[in-house]
Amino acid sequence: MTAKNYHHGDLRAALVEAGLALVEESGGDEVALREVARRVGVSATAVYRHFPDKNALMAALAQAGLQRLAEVQREASEQAGGGIAGFNATGVAYVRFALDNPGLFRLVFAHPPRPEIKGGLHAEDDAMVMLKTAAAALAPAGIDPGIFALQSWSLAHGLAMLMLDKQITLDAAAIEEVIDMHGLIGKFPR
Repeated sequence: MTAKNYHHGDLRAALVEAGLALVEESGGDEVALREVARRVGVSATAVYRHFPDKNALMAALAQAGLQRLAEVQREASEQAGGGIAGFNATGVAYVRFALDNPGLFRLVFAHPPRPEIKGGLHAEDDAMVMLKTAAAALAPAGIDPGIFALQSWSLAHGLAMLMLDKQITLDAAAIEEVIDMHGLIGKFPR
């Protein structure tokens, strides 16, 4: 977004979009409030009306990243037809998202979004809600769904980090094989 594109409207959204573009360009934490303001075409003080400090901006960028991840995972699950295949597809989508968006992926976990209070409870992001819902439906008998969700997330996140850190290299088929939970789920009666 350039100054020419921004004409009074949702400044907060424009700032987030400019910040996300900087994350993509820099690969992570190289986001300066002044540069975000410059790209949107506003003064640096205008940024502070929406984000009191860099941490607040980074948390908003992380929240936007989590939302994008959730959208990619939801689409992958739907394309796979839901169920176990959909659950596996969300794990593969998680790893692919990390590989396609390394700066944003790292930012999400380096600057976790600040939880909002809704109805007295801390809100969860859409990706976590989707994981917990699927794990509750698919957890093998005798395995706590919360533990199953954590195991599944750990598997996908660990694989993503190993690949991002160049510890291992896998092709798409191998990623799917590592993430495949059919075998694990099928070993336990429901």
